[in-house]
Amino acid sequence: MNIIITGASTGIGYETAKLLSEKHSVISISRHADKNKLKGVIPIPFDLEKGNIKKDLLPQIKKHFNKADVLINNAATFIKKPFADLTPQDFEKIFRINVFAAAELTRCILSFMSFSAPNSSPTKSHILNIASMGGIQGSVKFPGLSAYSSSKGALITLTECLAEEHKHKNISFNALAFGAVQTDMLEKAFPGFKAPMTAAEAALFAADFAVNGQKYFNGKVLQMSLSTP
Repeated sequence: MNIIITGASTGIGYETAKLLSEKHSVISISRHADKNKLKGVIPIPFDLEKGNIKKDLLPQIKKHFNKADVLINNAATFIKKPFADLTPQDFEKIFRINVFAAAELTRCILSFMSFSAPNSSPTKSHILNIASMGGIQGSVKFPGLSAYSSSKGALITLTECLAEEHKHKNISFNALAFGAVQTDMLEKAFPGFKAPMTAAEAALFAADFAVNGQKYFNGKVLQMSLSTP
C-alpha cells in the first residue's frame, strides 16, 4: 500500500509511520519530517499551517506516489488558555491545522486515490482522521482546551459527512478519538500527568486500523481511551 501520514515527526504519528513502513510505502509529512528519519519512510518537510497544499505539497507527493491507498490526517496543535483569553487568531491557528489543512489535503489526495464502484472490486481506500476524546459529545471536557476540543469535534463531523459523500467510490472515512496517550502534547497540556498508554502502544492499533479498518467501518468514530486526564 501507498500510505501518507501527517504529523509524523513525533508521538503517535512517528510510531505509526515506523510500524507501517515495515510492510508499506510511507510518505511522512511534517515541518520536521527530515529530522526524524525512518528506514523506508519518505520524508517531506512541509508546514501545513502556512503552506499551499495543492500548489506546493501535492506535486512533491506525486513525485513518489502515482496513487494513494491510505491517508492519515494526524497533524494537530493545541493552545491551552481560558476561553476569555483566546483570541480569534488562536482559534484560526487551531482550526487551520486541525481541520482546514486536513480537509484540503484530503481534497487533494482524493484526486488520485484508488477506488471502484461498490460490489465491483475489493479495492477500498481509507482516509483516517486522528481525533480526540475532547471532541466527543458527552465526554469529560477540560478548562483551557475549548479551541482544541471544538476543532476535534469539527474533524469528527467532517469525517462522517465525507464518508456518506464518497461511499459510492469505495473510499472509507473513519476517525480514531484517542484519550490520554503519553506524548509531548499531553505533557504540555497536563504537566506531570502519566497516561495509561504510550505513543507506541496507541500506534499499534492506529497502524492496523489504517490498513484494515476500511474493510469493516465507514463513517465511524472509534473511541480509544482507557481514561481521560
